[in-house]
Amino acid sequence: MGGNSKGMIVFKLEILGAVILGFGIWILADKTSFIAVLQTSSPSLTTGAYILIGVGALTMLMGFLGCLGAVNEIRCLLGLYFTCLLIILLAQIAAALVIYFQKDTLKGELSNVVSVLIEDYDPADEDERNLRDAWDYVQTQLACCGWNGAKEWENNEILKNKSNTEYPCSCSNRSKDLVEGRGFCSLEDSVNGTVTSADWPVHEQGCMNGVEQWLKDNLGVILGVCTGVAIIELLGMILSISLCKNIHSEDYTKVPKS
Repeated sequence: MGGNSKGMIVFKLEILGAVILGFGIWILADKTSFIAVLQTSSPSLTTGAYILIGVGALTMLMGFLGCLGAVNEIRCLLGLYFTCLLIILLAQIAAALVIYFQKDTLKGELSNVVSVLIEDYDPADEDERNLRDAWDYVQTQLACCGWNGAKEWENNEILKNKSNTEYPCSCSNRSKDLVEGRGFCSLEDSVNGTVTSADWPVHEQGCMNGVEQWLKDNLGVILGVCTGVAIIELLGMILSISLCKNIHSEDYTKVPKS
């Protein structure tokens, strides 16, 4: 196999490692989108982010070792390169299976977290601002209200104390309320009798279906990226095996000297 092929595959593995590393860092750093809500709903997502960072760093290291082993034809480095890639590939498959079989549990955890978030939603609480902004962003972008519906907001302590004469701005179906997109907006027209969520100018549907649809719409992209990652790793493994077969004996004189 030519030097160009060696270099190209190793270069792709370096890029792959950088992408995985960057994705893990992004999950930990993102505090303004739906990822922030997911992190709160399932601590395993944060753990997964650290795993991605570790895998990305390891993949970049393996790319360097693979390059060193391929260029200098060092069998032990190529063997280590193959073994680590195999472990990474098996770990990715195991993670995908865990996520698939735990999806109902994750959905239940997310529902509970959103319910608590709505009940405790307080625009004056700066400690929870990032999480509030993340949920406001979800409701605004998906044009939804609550997890199962707007009625869940009737359990909010602040709205109950105000007799439901206010409503979450991010749920509103009026463009002027979405300029702020956060906190509570006041009803402009008086309502006779007890005020409920049915009297609010908000979207009726909950966000659960919208979130599930978003995941379905992006499933092809997610699967495509995962498949591409697996193919690059397999190519790296095949390359290392091929080079090992072509190396008849260890030649430690080719190890770069420091």
